[in-house]
Amino acid sequence: MSFLGDLLSGFGTVLQPEYLLYAVIGVTLGTFVGVLPGIGPALTIALLLPVTFSLDDPIGTFIMFAGIYYGAMYGGSTTSILLNTPGESASVATAIEGYQMARRGRAKAALATAAIGSFVAGTISTLLLSLFAQPVAKLATTFRASDYFALALLAMVAVTALVGRSLLRGLIALMFGLFLGLVGIDGLTGQARFTFGTTELLEGIDVVVVIVGLFAIGETLYVASRLRSLPAAVEPIQPGTPTLSRDDWRRSWGPWLRGTAFGFPFGALPSGGADVPTFLSYTYEKHRSKNRDEFGKGAIEGVAGPEAANNAAFSGVLVPLLTLGIPTSATAAVMLAAFQIFNLQPGPQLFDKSPDLVWALIASLYVGNVLLLALNLPLIRVWVKVLQIPRPILYAGILVFATLGVYAATGSINQVFIAYGVGVIGFGMRHFDFPIAPVILGLILGPMMELQFRRALLVSNGDMSVFFTRPLTVVLLALAVVAVLVPYLPRIVARLRGRGAEEPRKLVFAEDD
Repeated sequence: MSFLGDLLSGFGTVLQPEYLLYAVIGVTLGTFVGVLPGIGPALTIALLLPVTFSLDDPIGTFIMFAGIYYGAMYGGSTTSILLNTPGESASVATAIEGYQMARRGRAKAALATAAIGSFVAGTISTLLLSLFAQPVAKLATTFRASDYFALALLAMVAVTALVGRSLLRGLIALMFGLFLGLVGIDGLTGQARFTFGTTELLEGIDVVVVIVGLFAIGETLYVASRLRSLPAAVEPIQPGTPTLSRDDWRRSWGPWLRGTAFGFPFGALPSGGADVPTFLSYTYEKHRSKNRDEFGKGAIEGVAGPEAANNAAFSGVLVPLLTLGIPTSATAAVMLAAFQIFNLQPGPQLFDKSPDLVWALIASLYVGNVLLLALNLPLIRVWVKVLQIPRPILYAGILVFATLGVYAATGSINQVFIAYGVGVIGFGMRHFDFPIAPVILGLILGPMMELQFRRALLVSNGDMSVFFTRPLTVVLLALAVVAVLVPYLPRIVARLRGRGAEEPRKLVFAEDD
């Protein structure tokens, strides 16, 4: 029960007026930016990431980022319900039923069950994070170089195999990220790699530049190119309509709990993220509901379950991020970049070296949940007004903000050009359905994986058997192989049943931006 003392210490930090203000700013900013059409949590944090360069307090910064993430997820549910425009793939399941509820004049009920479900799931999953994070960190101290190599490989392969619509495209995106991660001076030999004789590239390509380029610039260009195909009208919120009726409460509390049970374990896996659990939650609620005929027409269970799973998955994603230093989604990768700005490396030592930061961050998740519920339920009509900002002005403003952010973070006009070059590539990747998450994972995990691979070989005097003698390393490598095969399970099962002539749809899950 020692975690209780650490958690209380974290609350003592977060509840100080200065840090409470950071939490309020984070929740408000996250909701404001996240409610804009087509913008998800990863893009929201990427846009605001350069702001951290002007801050010298990592605790306040990460409290603000936790609020930004929760606020952005709530904002994503708002656009899904009122505009049928999910800001991230994890909000697609919410849009299916939420938009139909809004069309039937039940927008308030849909937004309320999303907000309360997020609060319930976030609170329970944060409690689970508090319980399991430190034991997992202690277990991670027994990892050796070969184990870390296998774990990084598993994370990259699993995310690449399970996002997007093509494994080949996912691997190409991963290779692009690995290439970006190799630019600069080799940490072991001191040799310059892929710098093309440019001294400015000797330090490598800044992670912030790539993240802002791929998400802020690339996503903005892509969404702006599709403006005419996006809904222009916001579904109105009927004045005087009740938020949640007694029947709505009865039908929502079960999906909230079951969504949490789906979200946290999947988020904590190396192939984590919120896409799989949200769709599993939606499918499960559809099959067990007594009101199955309402699905597709505005069933409240189809909003409550996926939104709970979405929020619970975030706390699950923090388990491998904080304890192993492994980001398992694009948003987690952006948060890892924020850690690196302050020269902090998430992993087993983080709980020993920076316990104040870790437990303040975990405590801020509880506080952020309460603030989200307290601020956003009364402000539903305010966020609807935000949705009415003219789109050309909106996306032009995002590009200006991204440009200024990159220049403020790097002080180099060349880095701004690199960010726009990466942004154009990101626009092309979205247009041709290449996933973005593998690029970020390759960029961040690639150098770490290479370093651990070479360390393992140095310790073993070049003996490759070091990767096949430790049971943990073997298990992780085997899981990586399984992850590659998972998308093809429907085809394999169909052939085993004698239906080889048919072409079953490849099992894939959308990308968690």
